[in-house]
Amino acid sequence: MATTPKSSANTMERRDFIKKTGTAAGVIAAGFPGIISGQTVTNALKVGLVGCGGRGSGAAAQALNADPNTELTAVADIDEAIVERAATRLRGSERFGARVKIDHAFFGIDAYDKVINSGVDVLLLAAPPGFRPQHLTAAVNANKHVFAEKPCATDSPGVREVMAALKLAQTKNLALVSGFCWRYNNMVQEAIAQVHNGAIGRLVSHYSTYYTNPVKPMPPESERPAGMGDIEWQIRNWYNFTWLSGDSLVEQAVHNADKIMWIMKDQPPISVVAVGGRAVPANGGNIYDHFEANYLFPNGYRVFLANRQMTGTYNATHDYVMGTEGTLLLGSGRPRIETPDGQVKWQFEGEEYDMYQREHDVLFGSIRSGKPKNDDMNLATSTLLALMGRDAAYSGQQLTWEQSLNSEVSLLPQPLELNARHEAPGLPIPGRTKV
Repeated sequence: MATTPKSSANTMERRDFIKKTGTAAGVIAAGFPGIISGQTVTNALKVGLVGCGGRGSGAAAQALNADPNTELTAVADIDEAIVERAATRLRGSERFGARVKIDHAFFGIDAYDKVINSGVDVLLLAAPPGFRPQHLTAAVNANKHVFAEKPCATDSPGVREVMAALKLAQTKNLALVSGFCWRYNNMVQEAIAQVHNGAIGRLVSHYSTYYTNPVKPMPPESERPAGMGDIEWQIRNWYNFTWLSGDSLVEQAVHNADKIMWIMKDQPPISVVAVGGRAVPANGGNIYDHFEANYLFPNGYRVFLANRQMTGTYNATHDYVMGTEGTLLLGSGRPRIETPDGQVKWQFEGEEYDMYQREHDVLFGSIRSGKPKNDDMNLATSTLLALMGRDAAYSGQQLTWEQSLNSEVSLLPQPLELNARHEAPGLPIPGRTKV
């Protein structure tokens, strides 16, 4: 178990932090060529990381790979041990170990604000999704370029806050790339372009699955350190609490929601009906382990999004996009289009590149070029598509896009302090739970 965090005002200066962190062997994938190479760079881009877990340290590595003149200078998380582990992994790379400077390390719930004000140029936002609206708003207000992991919020007020921040980023000409990585996958880009160009005819329906193992199982209460507050315990086990993760449909299967919105050219559905629940008992938390959401889009187009997080079950992350003249298949080998009689009409034949790296190549390349890349509203709208499916399952009600967008229900506890008490609500009960 990580050490007990210091208060949010605590800072570890670089000279002290270096003494406490060593190096370790590591392998970091090379960046996708052609974005940065050949450009003359005279100034380093200082990068700040908020959230130093596995996804955060991965994003930091990709940011350092994307541009040879990036430097990781400030980091934030709830305690020193998490930061130390991330720094050790990053410094273990011969490719960019010397650029992991970390002049400042901040700890606590408000540590993100200190990173923003530490002189960085680019923010990598990878803390639990419940904090994303606050972090993103602060970054844009401070005129920082941003990489924001998905999803962008765990409730509708958070989505609306993000929408406002995205609009402000556009007016300020700030780069803002989201963690919806499939939009940066060249195979899927070409496949969806085929759909948009009419290769499968008129769209009829779409069946999308994200069946996988549990992401972060909840430990038993007996493992909770003595004296640790409810908020801190929940943050350390963030995936298991809806206010932090949004639940599995929102945190993980939101990738499928994003592909759905992308295929629909980011036009929203009319309504959704969904089912879900928890079949496998857990030690705590309040998330479901399975969902199936049925969306109605204009012109009668039906989309079925199903996800499950259970061990010992069938796993598959697939999309079957059906049209009058064929079906697009994603997730089973190379993307391909089959005719109604099973013949392959089209198949991707190129070389796939690393979509996680590509996001950062594009982000930093756009900053260097003076033409910042902005992902527009899909960070918010794809998140909202998943949220309305979750809430329809929780409540057992049919929900419209407008109802979900305008909901005033906020999930964030108050006060939001590490040592605060917060008894998380129990599992939602369809027919009783209000949204």
